[in-house]
Amino acid sequence: MTAITLDRPAPVARRVSPAGWFRHTMTLAWRSLVQIRHNPMELMDLSVQPIMFLLLFTYVFGGAIAGSTGDYLQFALPGLIAQNMLFATLSTGVGLNSDITKGVFDRLRSLPIARSAPLTGRIVADTLKQVWAFGLFLGLGLVLGFRVHTGVAGVLGALALLLTFALAMSWISVLIGVIASEPEKVQIFAFSILMPITFTSNAFVETSTMPTWLQKWVDVNPVSHIADAVRGLLTGGPVAGHATISLIWALALAVVFAPLAVRAFKNRV
Repeated sequence: MTAITLDRPAPVARRVSPAGWFRHTMTLAWRSLVQIRHNPMELMDLSVQPIMFLLLFTYVFGGAIAGSTGDYLQFALPGLIAQNMLFATLSTGVGLNSDITKGVFDRLRSLPIARSAPLTGRIVADTLKQVWAFGLFLGLGLVLGFRVHTGVAGVLGALALLLTFALAMSWISVLIGVIASEPEKVQIFAFSILMPITFTSNAFVETSTMPTWLQKWVDVNPVSHIADAVRGLLTGGPVAGHATISLIWALALAVVFAPLAVRAFKNRV
């Protein structure tokens, strides 16, 4: 009798080239974006919230704070855009936690792809969704009377700065999304962090109207600097100093929270 030996299939390599990692990341980012076509509700947080906040702050608080809704809109819209950008990063943590708890990542692990691609793909997709929110916010603001005084270059500069800061903030959302046991807890934890930071900034009111002890925090609050930088880029005014501080904050957040988020992701997934 002759024994027949079957060749075993070669094990799937877990390490991929940088080009492969980029391709896998873009594929999974596209997967997240395509889901919007089948489930438009995924854009509700990035659509309804900007409209609601802009209308409420302009027409409910604008007259009392600035004397007229037009003047307040010109001041507050950049701050509202910055606030919405921060809150939109919640979707990264919520979506990531949902994929983990529903077993999506277990299925992706069986594929011959880079292990980090599902994580980076989610971050890239959610960062690109911010472009939609920015365009919606700015478009509605223009309809209501907001005016851009810096042209297309200023708008593109503001968008680039916001996306950079949002990408850095996403690592905090990723960390919360990985360690939380369910999506609802991600929202609770994240709101507990974002609400105090955004409302104790100069995004909505002038720093001079606040108590002296609070002004010291407002002056170092990263949200204040990103709001002032966006104001300068859209309506004119100082930009370089606030933009530089915002980028330093973004770098510091990424350096601190990205390794923590990746470690937590590897331990859970």
